[in-house]
Amino acid sequence: MKPYRISFVFAFVAVLWLTASPAWGVSKEMVQLQTQVQQLQEQMTAMQRSFDERMGVMTNLVQTDTDAVNKLTAGLTTLQDAIVKQQGDSGSKSDQLSGQIQTLNDTLDEIKVRLAKVTKQLEDLQSQQQSIQANQAQQQQQQAALASAPPPDVLYNNALRDYNGGKNDLATQEFSDYVKFYPNTELAGNAFYYLGEIQYKQGNFQQAAQSYDQVLQNFPSGNKAASAQLKKGYSLIELGKQDDGVAELRHLLQRYPHSQEALQARDRLKKLGVPARGE
Repeated sequence: MKPYRISFVFAFVAVLWLTASPAWGVSKEMVQLQTQVQQLQEQMTAMQRSFDERMGVMTNLVQTDTDAVNKLTAGLTTLQDAIVKQQGDSGSKSDQLSGQIQTLNDTLDEIKVRLAKVTKQLEDLQSQQQSIQANQAQQQQQQAALASAPPPDVLYNNALRDYNGGKNDLATQEFSDYVKFYPNTELAGNAFYYLGEIQYKQGNFQQAAQSYDQVLQNFPSGNKAASAQLKKGYSLIELGKQDDGVAELRHLLQRYPHSQEALQARDRLKKLGVPARGE
């Protein structure tokens, strides 16, 4: 089995790209993401080195046990031939040979069990190597995609422009690219919110609720948190989960009692015929 090697050409191209200074400058988020990718690649290289060492040990064990099985099999065959030739000799000699054959058979069975275990371990290591190779390929693809991605401010502004222009399909793709390439920026919460808005308008309330929840879980102090909680409550009500939706709206009233979203939440609860506070 040939060990997997990380492409030095790819690394050289990546270094050239990172050292280039585009007109708009390299954002802090881009540098952080590239650093994380580089750290992951170093970890994957260390895992590959450890795997190669373990693979060599396991391969030697398999070869040793296989050779032992072959030798025992050859010896067993020789003894069986000797029994055939000695059929006319005394019964005691035949019994002696039969005992030797039985001992060899027992030893052979033990080695076969060991060989089966080692083979299973080798298969597990091969599976791990395939997983490592798949992860390395994925990391390379992500870094290549990052290299071709627009800067975060450009990508976000394009997405917001298309959203305001009613180009929902294009805006969905751009907001999705933003949260994929720049998931830890402040504007990632806004991108999730606008994805939820598009999904809500399209009647896809399940996905909308999930997008709004991304805002609440990952960006609870962001400027879209109150709006996301309001619309998550609306989405749950539209899905027929009124109790869950009411709970979200009441939670909104507790967290943002003087906000515009709180006024909308009270109005929706009033229309549902439920009190603003739980009993």
